[in-house]
Amino acid sequence: MSRALLGLVFLVLVSSANAQEKRRTGNQLYGAIAYHAPSKSTGWATDRRTSREARLEALKQCGHENCVVAGTVTRGCMALAHGGKTPVTQKGVTRQEAETKALSRCGAGCEIAAWTCTR
Repeated sequence: MSRALLGLVFLVLVSSANAQEKRRTGNQLYGAIAYHAPSKSTGWATDRRTSREARLEALKQCGHENCVVAGTVTRGCMALAHGGKTPVTQKGVTRQEAETKALSRCGAGCEIAAWTCTR
């Protein structure tokens, strides 16, 4: 009897943990930025259900066949700065934080090319 009760308690705990994990990731929304350096084309997506959806939308918005996904973000913001040797993406809790970090890492003469924030 005690083994059955112990097994039942274990099953309830595992089920509860799995339900919490599904709830946590189920509400997560994704954003992405795509970029093509030679043409300076950019694209972004925000609040997509999956990382894949966000990346595909950013590439579509970028509009150049050689665009690449520069980065993805969940539960925050991301900015892409260009104008230096290489484009830089940085994340932050707010748009301002992400832009400030990106400009700081990119260096002199850089500007924000794109940004996105998720809920």
